[in-house]
Amino acid sequence: MFMHYIVYLSYNIVLNILYLCNLQIKAMGKKEVLLELVDQYYEFSNARPDDKDCTMTDFLGYLNAKNKVLPISMRKFEGQEEGWLKENHRKVNNDISILMVFMYRYAKGYIKKALRDSVLQTPEEFTFLITLMTYTSMTKTQLINSQIMEKTSGTEIIKRLFKLGLIDEKDDHDDRRSKQVFITELGRNEIISLLPVIDTVADIVIANLSIEERNSLAYLLNKMDHYHNDIFQNKKNVELQLLVYSGESYVYKSNLNSADR
Repeated sequence: MFMHYIVYLSYNIVLNILYLCNLQIKAMGKKEVLLELVDQYYEFSNARPDDKDCTMTDFLGYLNAKNKVLPISMRKFEGQEEGWLKENHRKVNNDISILMVFMYRYAKGYIKKALRDSVLQTPEEFTFLITLMTYTSMTKTQLINSQIMEKTSGTEIIKRLFKLGLIDEKDDHDDRRSKQVFITELGRNEIISLLPVIDTVADIVIANLSIEERNSLAYLLNKMDHYHNDIFQNKKNVELQLLVYSGESYVYKSNLNSADR
């Protein structure tokens, strides 16, 4: 099915795909470009013999990873005694984790500047409030879980927003023990006034990425979010050492599945 899709792609789309993946196609003719694409796909499919649900996006990710982009001078954040780190850790995995933490801190710093003249004090207060802009109402638990936060921390944020008059609550018709929270007119006005400067923050965060790089990054981050959100929502009590990733499912280490053997 995938190969049929490739065959019927127009030449311009094929060229665009190869360009996004940094293949050297300027000196190649139409036939060579198509043959190169087919050869790349066969390598991709042979590397994933058990994956029957691979998508065009998966293929593009493979091409992008294999045909490396121009080298970037990496900022060095290890000290002079980094030798033991390289010997005992998988450097790429650790670099990704560290850089993601750094990116969160950069973005958080920009958002704090954006909120300088706002009644909102933290990025978390902003994300709680803008989420409520997209719902008629939510339970407190639903709102907190949507923000990937623990109940105690999320409850404190809700209390602050309530005191500021930016949100309100009402009875939950489906559960008398619960309350539904919703954004007030004051809260809507606050969000609307902040949107232009928050858009500026978003532009700053991805300022040095091309359109193609932004699309690739968005795909990868969404893929990771789906994976980790499932753990957060459904597997909070699973020990860290027991979770590994295999294909599209979780595999539990040790003897957890011994009963099935």
